[in-house]
Amino acid sequence: MFYYLLKYVLLGPLLRLVFRPRIEGLEHVPASGPAIVAGNHLSFSDHFLMPAILKRRITFLAKAEYFTGPGIKGRLTAAFFRSAGQIPVDRSGKEAGQAAIREGLGVLGKGELLGIYPEGTRSHDGRLYKGKVGVAVMALKARVPVVPCAMIGTFEAQPPGKKIPHIRPVAIRFGEPLDFSRYVGMEDEKAVLRAVTDEIMYAILALSGQEYVDQYAADAKAEQAAAQGAKERRFPRAPLG
Repeated sequence: MFYYLLKYVLLGPLLRLVFRPRIEGLEHVPASGPAIVAGNHLSFSDHFLMPAILKRRITFLAKAEYFTGPGIKGRLTAAFFRSAGQIPVDRSGKEAGQAAIREGLGVLGKGELLGIYPEGTRSHDGRLYKGKVGVAVMALKARVPVVPCAMIGTFEAQPPGKKIPHIRPVAIRFGEPLDFSRYVGMEDEKAVLRAVTDEIMYAILALSGQEYVDQYAADAKAEQAAAQGAKERRFPRAPLG
Protein backbone atom coordinates (compact mmCIF):
# COMPACT_ATOMS: atom_id res chain seq x y z
CA MET A 1 0.00 0.00 0.00
CA PHE A 2 2.76 2.48 0.94
CA TYR A 3 4.51 1.73 -2.38
CA TYR A 4 1.52 3.09 -4.31
CA LEU A 5 1.13 6.00 -1.89
CA LEU A 6 4.73 6.99 -2.66
CA LYS A 7 4.27 6.47 -6.39
CA TYR A 8 1.02 8.30 -6.94
CA VAL A 9 0.73 10.79 -4.05
CA LEU A 10 3.98 11.56 -2.23
CA LEU A 11 7.12 10.95 -4.30
CA GLY A 12 5.99 10.30 -7.86
CA PRO A 13 4.40 13.71 -8.54
CA LEU A 14 7.42 15.47 -7.00
CA LEU A 15 9.87 13.55 -9.19
CA ARG A 16 7.83 14.32 -12.29
CA LEU A 17 7.82 17.99 -11.36
CA VAL A 18 11.60 18.17 -10.71
CA PHE A 19 12.81 16.04 -13.61
CA ARG A 20 9.95 16.39 -16.15
CA PRO A 21 10.96 13.01 -17.62
CA ARG A 22 10.55 12.30 -21.33
CA ILE A 23 9.65 8.63 -21.69
CA GLU A 24 10.50 6.63 -24.80
CA GLY A 25 9.76 2.98 -25.56
CA LEU A 26 7.54 2.30 -22.54
CA GLU A 27 5.60 -0.17 -24.68
CA HIS A 28 8.63 -2.49 -24.59
CA VAL A 29 8.08 -3.23 -20.89
CA PRO A 30 5.85 -6.35 -20.67
CA ALA A 31 2.38 -5.63 -19.31
CA SER A 32 2.45 -8.85 -17.30
CA GLY A 33 4.74 -11.72 -16.37
CA PRO A 34 8.32 -11.78 -15.10
CA ALA A 35 11.01 -9.71 -16.78
CA ILE A 36 14.27 -7.95 -15.95
CA VAL A 37 14.71 -4.24 -16.59
CA ALA A 38 18.47 -3.64 -16.82
CA GLY A 39 19.69 -0.07 -16.86
CA ASN A 40 22.62 2.25 -16.45
CA HIS A 41 23.05 3.86 -13.05
CA LEU A 42 24.00 7.53 -12.96
CA SER A 43 22.25 9.01 -9.95
CA PHE A 44 20.69 8.24 -6.58
CA SER A 45 17.40 9.41 -8.09
CA ASP A 46 17.39 6.52 -10.58
CA HIS A 47 16.08 4.20 -7.84
CA PHE A 48 12.86 6.18 -7.62
CA LEU A 49 12.43 7.87 -10.99
CA MET A 50 12.01 4.69 -13.03
CA PRO A 51 9.40 3.15 -10.66
CA ALA A 52 7.52 6.45 -10.74
CA ILE A 53 6.94 6.27 -14.50
CA LEU A 54 6.36 2.53 -14.93
CA LYS A 55 2.79 1.26 -15.00
CA ARG A 56 3.79 -1.92 -13.14
CA ARG A 57 5.47 -2.30 -9.79
CA ILE A 58 9.21 -2.97 -10.05
CA THR A 59 11.55 -4.27 -7.36
CA PHE A 60 15.20 -3.26 -7.28
CA LEU A 61 18.15 -4.91 -5.60
CA ALA A 62 19.73 -2.21 -3.43
CA LYS A 63 22.92 -2.14 -1.39
CA ALA A 64 22.47 -3.27 2.21
CA GLU A 65 23.99 -0.04 3.56
CA TYR A 66 20.69 1.73 2.83
CA PHE A 67 19.02 -0.56 5.38
CA THR A 68 21.59 -0.68 8.18
CA GLY A 69 22.06 2.95 9.22
CA PRO A 70 22.18 3.69 12.97
CA GLY A 71 19.54 5.41 15.05
CA ILE A 72 16.10 6.71 14.17
CA LYS A 73 17.31 8.13 10.86
CA GLY A 74 18.68 4.73 9.86
CA ARG A 75 15.43 2.96 10.73
CA LEU A 76 13.38 5.52 8.82
CA THR A 77 15.66 5.22 5.79
CA ALA A 78 15.39 1.41 5.85
CA ALA A 79 11.60 1.58 6.15
CA PHE A 80 11.45 4.02 3.24
CA PHE A 81 13.54 1.83 0.95
CA ARG A 82 11.55 -1.29 1.78
CA SER A 83 8.30 0.57 1.18
CA ALA A 84 9.66 1.79 -2.16
CA GLY A 85 10.17 -1.81 -3.30
CA GLN A 86 13.91 -2.16 -2.64
CA ILE A 87 15.49 -5.41 -1.45
CA PRO A 88 18.73 -5.20 0.56
CA VAL A 89 21.72 -7.12 -0.81
CA ASP A 90 25.03 -7.40 1.00
CA ARG A 91 27.72 -6.65 -1.59
CA SER A 92 30.64 -7.71 0.60
CA GLY A 93 32.13 -11.19 0.88
CA LYS A 94 32.24 -14.17 -1.43
CA GLU A 95 28.52 -14.94 -1.15
CA ALA A 96 27.38 -11.44 -2.14
CA GLY A 97 26.75 -12.29 -5.78
CA GLN A 98 24.89 -15.49 -4.96
CA ALA A 99 22.71 -13.68 -2.43
CA ALA A 100 21.73 -11.09 -5.05
CA ILE A 101 20.90 -13.83 -7.55
CA ARG A 102 18.73 -15.68 -5.02
CA GLU A 103 16.80 -12.51 -4.19
CA GLY A 104 16.37 -11.64 -7.84
CA LEU A 105 15.14 -15.10 -8.80
CA GLY A 106 12.65 -14.91 -5.93
CA VAL A 107 11.15 -11.73 -7.40
CA LEU A 108 11.00 -13.22 -10.91
CA GLY A 109 9.52 -16.43 -9.54
CA LYS A 110 6.51 -14.42 -8.39
CA GLY A 111 5.94 -13.13 -11.91
CA GLU A 112 7.14 -9.61 -11.13
CA LEU A 113 9.46 -7.04 -12.69
CA LEU A 114 13.02 -6.97 -11.39
CA GLY A 115 15.16 -3.87 -11.77
CA ILE A 116 18.93 -4.27 -11.82
CA TYR A 117 22.00 -2.19 -12.61
CA PRO A 118 24.51 -4.59 -14.21
CA GLU A 119 27.39 -2.19 -13.48
CA GLY A 120 26.90 -2.99 -9.78
CA THR A 121 27.29 0.59 -8.60
CA ARG A 122 26.67 4.16 -9.71
CA SER A 123 28.94 5.60 -12.37
CA HIS A 124 31.20 8.19 -10.76
CA ASP A 125 31.91 10.05 -14.00
CA GLY A 126 28.87 9.53 -16.21
CA ARG A 127 30.43 6.81 -18.37
CA LEU A 128 29.05 3.29 -18.85
CA TYR A 129 31.13 0.53 -17.28
CA LYS A 130 31.47 -3.22 -17.79
CA GLY A 131 28.50 -5.26 -16.60
CA LYS A 132 28.64 -8.03 -14.03
CA VAL A 133 27.30 -11.41 -15.12
CA GLY A 134 24.67 -11.80 -12.39
CA VAL A 135 22.04 -10.33 -14.70
CA ALA A 136 22.82 -13.05 -17.26
CA VAL A 137 22.57 -15.81 -14.66
CA MET A 138 19.12 -14.60 -13.58
CA ALA A 139 17.87 -14.14 -17.14
CA LEU A 140 18.88 -17.67 -18.12
CA LYS A 141 17.79 -19.42 -14.93
CA ALA A 142 14.42 -17.69 -14.79
CA ARG A 143 14.00 -17.82 -18.60
CA VAL A 144 12.82 -14.24 -18.79
CA PRO A 145 13.37 -11.38 -21.26
CA VAL A 146 15.67 -8.47 -20.43
CA VAL A 147 14.48 -4.96 -21.23
CA PRO A 148 17.41 -2.53 -21.62
CA CYS A 149 16.88 0.91 -20.14
CA ALA A 150 18.87 4.13 -20.32
CA MET A 151 18.63 7.03 -17.88
CA ILE A 152 19.73 10.21 -19.66
CA GLY A 153 20.52 13.43 -17.85
CA THR A 154 20.19 12.17 -14.28
CA PHE A 155 23.97 12.40 -13.76
CA GLU A 156 23.87 16.11 -14.53
CA ALA A 157 20.73 16.57 -12.44
CA GLN A 158 22.12 14.82 -9.38
CA PRO A 159 25.81 13.83 -9.64
CA PRO A 160 27.45 11.78 -6.87
CA GLY A 161 27.55 13.67 -3.58
CA LYS A 162 24.74 16.09 -4.41
CA LYS A 163 21.79 15.59 -2.05
CA ILE A 164 19.32 18.01 -3.64
CA PRO A 165 19.00 17.59 -7.43
CA HIS A 166 18.98 20.37 -9.97
CA ILE A 167 15.59 21.04 -11.52
CA ARG A 168 16.09 19.96 -15.12
CA PRO A 169 14.47 17.59 -17.63
CA VAL A 170 15.74 14.04 -18.12
CA ALA A 171 14.89 11.19 -20.47
CA ILE A 172 14.23 7.49 -19.86
CA ARG A 173 14.51 5.15 -22.83
CA PHE A 174 13.45 1.50 -22.96
CA GLY A 175 14.64 -0.79 -25.72
CA GLU A 176 13.10 -3.90 -27.23
CA PRO A 177 13.20 -6.96 -24.93
CA LEU A 178 16.23 -9.17 -25.41
CA ASP A 179 15.51 -12.90 -25.75
CA PHE A 180 18.20 -15.28 -24.54
CA SER A 181 16.23 -18.52 -24.79
CA ARG A 182 18.91 -19.89 -27.13
CA TYR A 183 21.24 -20.06 -24.12
CA VAL A 184 18.88 -21.74 -21.63
CA GLY A 185 20.67 -24.49 -19.72
CA MET A 186 24.05 -22.85 -20.28
CA GLU A 187 24.01 -20.54 -17.26
CA ASP A 188 27.09 -22.25 -15.80
CA GLU A 189 29.27 -21.52 -18.82
CA LYS A 190 31.40 -18.42 -18.22
CA ALA A 191 31.76 -17.56 -21.91
CA VAL A 192 27.98 -17.60 -22.37
CA LEU A 193 27.38 -15.44 -19.31
CA ARG A 194 29.89 -12.88 -20.52
CA ALA A 195 28.38 -12.87 -24.02
CA VAL A 196 24.85 -12.34 -22.66
CA THR A 197 25.99 -9.60 -20.28
CA ASP A 198 27.92 -7.80 -23.02
CA GLU A 199 24.87 -7.93 -25.31
CA ILE A 200 22.78 -6.32 -22.56
CA MET A 201 25.39 -3.61 -21.97
CA TYR A 202 25.65 -2.91 -25.70
CA ALA A 203 21.87 -2.44 -25.85
CA ILE A 204 22.03 0.01 -22.92
CA LEU A 205 24.92 1.81 -24.62
CA ALA A 206 22.96 2.16 -27.87
CA LEU A 207 20.10 3.77 -25.93
CA SER A 208 22.19 6.05 -23.70
CA GLY A 209 24.95 7.20 -26.05
CA GLN A 210 27.45 7.12 -23.18
CA GLU A 211 31.16 6.52 -23.49
CA TYR A 212 31.89 2.87 -22.67
CA VAL A 213 34.72 1.72 -20.40
CA ASP A 214 35.72 -1.97 -20.49
CA GLN A 215 36.39 -2.04 -16.76
CA TYR A 216 34.25 -2.64 -13.68
CA ALA A 217 33.03 0.62 -12.14
CA ALA A 218 34.09 -0.43 -8.64
CA ASP A 219 37.66 -1.01 -9.85
CA ALA A 220 37.72 2.36 -11.61
CA LYS A 221 36.49 4.08 -8.44
CA ALA A 222 39.15 2.34 -6.36
CA GLU A 223 41.89 3.39 -8.79
CA GLN A 224 40.66 6.98 -8.73
CA ALA A 225 40.58 7.02 -4.93
CA ALA A 226 44.09 5.55 -4.74
CA ALA A 227 45.42 8.11 -7.21
CA GLN A 228 43.80 10.94 -5.26
CA GLY A 229 45.25 9.61 -2.00
CA ALA A 230 48.72 9.41 -3.51
CA LYS A 231 48.40 12.96 -4.81
CA GLU A 232 47.40 14.27 -1.38
CA ARG A 233 50.30 12.47 0.28
CA ARG A 234 52.69 13.93 -2.27
CA PHE A 235 51.28 17.45 -2.10
CA PRO A 236 49.78 17.84 1.38
CA ARG A 237 47.72 20.90 2.10
CA ALA A 238 49.39 23.61 4.12
CA PRO A 239 47.86 24.09 7.59
CA LEU A 240 45.54 27.06 7.96
CA GLY A 241 46.79 29.95 10.03
